[in-house]
Amino acid sequence: MSLWTRSRQLLHTDNATTEDGPAPAGSGSPEGTAEAGADGAEPGEAVAESGRSKHPVVARVITALAAVLVLFALLVPNELGRITPGTFARIPVEGIFGAAVLLVLPPKARRTGALLAGAILGLLTILKFLDMGFYSVLDRPFDLVLDWILLDDAQSFLTDTVGRAGAVGAVIGVVVVVLALLVLMALAVVRLSHVVARHSAVATRSLLVAGTVWTLCTALGLQIAGVPVASRTTAGFVENRAEQVRAGLKDRETFAKESAVDAYRDTPPDQLLTGLRGKNVIFAFIESYGRSAIQDPEMAPQVGAVLADGTNRLRAAGFSTRSAFLTSPTTGAGSWLAHSTFMSGLWIKNQQRYRTLTSSDRFTLTRAFQRAGAWRTVGIMPGVTRSWPEGKFYGLDHVYDSRQLGYKGPKFSWTPVPDQYSLSAFERLEHGKAGHKPMMTEIILASSHNPWAPIPEMIGWDEVGDGSVYHAIKKAGKDPKDVWKDPDQVRTEYRRAIEYSLNSLISYVEKYGDDDTVLVFLGDHQPVRTVTEGNLGRDVPIAIVARDPAVMDRISGWDWQEGLKPGLEAPVWRMDTFRDRFLNAYGPQPGKVPSP
Repeated sequence: MSLWTRSRQLLHTDNATTEDGPAPAGSGSPEGTAEAGADGAEPGEAVAESGRSKHPVVARVITALAAVLVLFALLVPNELGRITPGTFARIPVEGIFGAAVLLVLPPKARRTGALLAGAILGLLTILKFLDMGFYSVLDRPFDLVLDWILLDDAQSFLTDTVGRAGAVGAVIGVVVVVLALLVLMALAVVRLSHVVARHSAVATRSLLVAGTVWTLCTALGLQIAGVPVASRTTAGFVENRAEQVRAGLKDRETFAKESAVDAYRDTPPDQLLTGLRGKNVIFAFIESYGRSAIQDPEMAPQVGAVLADGTNRLRAAGFSTRSAFLTSPTTGAGSWLAHSTFMSGLWIKNQQRYRTLTSSDRFTLTRAFQRAGAWRTVGIMPGVTRSWPEGKFYGLDHVYDSRQLGYKGPKFSWTPVPDQYSLSAFERLEHGKAGHKPMMTEIILASSHNPWAPIPEMIGWDEVGDGSVYHAIKKAGKDPKDVWKDPDQVRTEYRRAIEYSLNSLISYVEKYGDDDTVLVFLGDHQPVRTVTEGNLGRDVPIAIVARDPAVMDRISGWDWQEGLKPGLEAPVWRMDTFRDRFLNAYGPQPGKVPSP
């Protein structure tokens, strides 16, 4: 026997003794050599495997871990709430199909295909993790076309919440996890492809059995803990994403058609808002103030008590109140989408629509006051920490951001300025000045912004000063990192933050409101799922407060309920319908505007 022939036999003998068990009897024979060559393994692959033959147990463990990683990627859903005991006890059709394809490919194509399949599977797993985060905060999946900009907002939120070092650490951690997942998934699929190729006969029989079982489970509808045994999770996920991308690309055209319709674009100035002439109108948004705050059994009693007490206090001061619900285009976050929907009369459900809107000349509710020429238009934006060109789009004569309010106190996690200080600054800078022109003001109350710790406290209006008093209040508050370890604490602190924002606004009207005050305040969206637990939809409360009976008479046809707290039977409008209803009610000839 030649040295070359002997070497070939030894090579295949070593290759047979791998993590999948010792070689069968006779594998060192010429017949065994021929059979080993028939499985399609290249000499290089055999050499690599023979190097691991000295540690078969370790090799088997690594192969098992590779199989677990691939099965996890194929079976894990994209929502945390859908992970159940039966989630991973299923048969993934994608795994069966993928193994079959790798089995019939020649060695070079098989290795390339395994690397590509592993990389794609890693990317899909990363996308599922993104979905988990988006469902937890925004109650919707990550949009591959429109949501990349929100990752920058997430980093900014982390910086404001845990500091720059913590945010940088989180970003580095995410990058490491992403790279590791891509590499490990590719290596796992390559390793499993080698195993399938070396044991082609067993693999073929196993795939036939698995395919038959999957088909039977599909036909019979078999389930484990409410989850179908026959899984096509990843295939359905890919189909859904493809449809989402198509819809995102088409949405630009759809939105262009919607925004082209505007019943009030050409309304003459002298016919705008005639029912509010001489009034000081305030539109106030309370961050994360949603239906859950007033209807969730764990929060409703306390928040309801604040609203009931506020209704009574305002009534004692001569004010009437009415309330209802609006359905927001967003939930969990994305306040600017709700603000623009409310003001523009268009359904601004994503960042693409928002950018298109704010670069247009759309006639907004705030711009209506500016065009009428009878009001000074002002924005109190304590959450804005950099230039905000959208102020011109909204028709605001002047915008006071967090840098222009004269605040000398500390930030409360994300919130740059406490709500009571924002209202005090508005009184000092604009409303409290003698002989001022009637004004329309948009105020964003941000103290109820996630993460709801620490929370400011109500103090005497004469104690607010330049905000330095809040240093001691913040020091006595809770650490958001401690609060977020317990969902029950999160819900409690959310409720307390809403109570603070409501008390700030009610107290302001009680102290500084007069016969010309008209206040419209509402939530922008529901809080995150940790608080809502996926219940009560996307509705937010809205209320109108005024001392002049004529102002309330104009909206008598709205059928809103008395008081600051809307009940279960209160009207529910889509948020984008409010603009036209409001302009109609306070125009020359008020009447009902049919809902779309």
